[in-house]
Amino acid sequence: MEIFTDVLLVTANVGSLFDNVGEIQSEWLKQLYKTIQSYKPQFIALHFQEVGGKDYMLNMGHAEDFFWTLGSSEEMKDFDRSCIYMDNQFQGDGFTALGSMYFIHKTLKNIQHYDFHVKDFKEVLGKNRYMGSLDRVTTVENLKFPNSFWPDFKWSRKGFMRTRWIIHNQGLDLVNVHLFHDASNLIACNSSPSIYSVNRNKALRYVISRISDSRQTVLPFFLFGDFNFRLDTLSLVQDLSTGADVQTVKKDSSNEVQRIIYEEKDNDHQVLLRIEEKLFTYLHQAVFREDNGRALLKYDKEVAAFHDVIREEDIMFPPSYPYSEEHAKPTQYMNTRCPAWCDRILMSHTAQDLIHRRDDCEKSVVYNTVGPNVCMGDHKPVFLSFSLKTNDHI
Repeated sequence: MEIFTDVLLVTANVGSLFDNVGEIQSEWLKQLYKTIQSYKPQFIALHFQEVGGKDYMLNMGHAEDFFWTLGSSEEMKDFDRSCIYMDNQFQGDGFTALGSMYFIHKTLKNIQHYDFHVKDFKEVLGKNRYMGSLDRVTTVENLKFPNSFWPDFKWSRKGFMRTRWIIHNQGLDLVNVHLFHDASNLIACNSSPSIYSVNRNKALRYVISRISDSRQTVLPFFLFGDFNFRLDTLSLVQDLSTGADVQTVKKDSSNEVQRIIYEEKDNDHQVLLRIEEKLFTYLHQAVFREDNGRALLKYDKEVAAFHDVIREEDIMFPPSYPYSEEHAKPTQYMNTRCPAWCDRILMSHTAQDLIHRRDDCEKSVVYNTVGPNVCMGDHKPVFLSFSLKTNDHI
């Protein structure tokens, strides 16, 4: 008999929570609990990136407290089983700064997770908490990307964390992902696709290949994390600056471009767009928020390269990054990067087939952000709520 399990998947880059401990962290948790209360899931998967923030050596204690507060809160009391994984071993070369938390409601009886050592599933019992080096934890794979992806640059805190589950005899892979960012806005708009986009493509193919190889039985999978997907910057800038005058400023000591300035030909040559390594200031920033930025989705091209293996629900929310960290400006973007849908929940074709779509309810599948009108840090968490089609027999 086909039965349904209500599932909530959430991805959140939480780096700025630990650089701004206090009010923002409390509000973040409040909004998460509100989302959980609204959708009443039986199974929750929370995938975190940049645990500990930029100053992770100083802030890792705050991160551990955050995980403990979330896992032991009154709001989570009806989830009687949990598995919490946090890579806080920053001294090692394999440090990913990833954290994954899985909560199982007391009404969900038939659930198992995978032991990669014995290569078999086992019942989830009690509350399990793994912090530190995860190398010897047999129910999770935590892998940093090989340095060969970009030998000229040492990327830190990038990788993926994988767990496997059986819910009512339906197997699933849940993979927490953090891909490479755009280090320079100037380099990003040099070519289409940018060199950063090419490298993210390579890394994501590595992840998909790893979870689809012959080491384990291939299962439907959900990939959710901070993919750092960016808009096709060159094409976007060309369209935003149509008809504008362009001024390129180079550094005195070299031929290296320091900034690019686009000025309107009329309107007293007002600066329309200014781009530097870590500056992206556009005069009409509202375009990224109006109608949830839908006019810009045509520049969101990085997922399209994987349509043969990956699907995604329709995006109906504004770009998830980079939001202002000022409490009074929760819907305004910072002028550091071009806004983009960095935080995503992707899935295999077989996983999307497991999503139950009720004809009588438009809200049976919800893909949105947590705390859209509240300061949540520079990334808005993204969630997917749905009913998973499962069977009560093999």
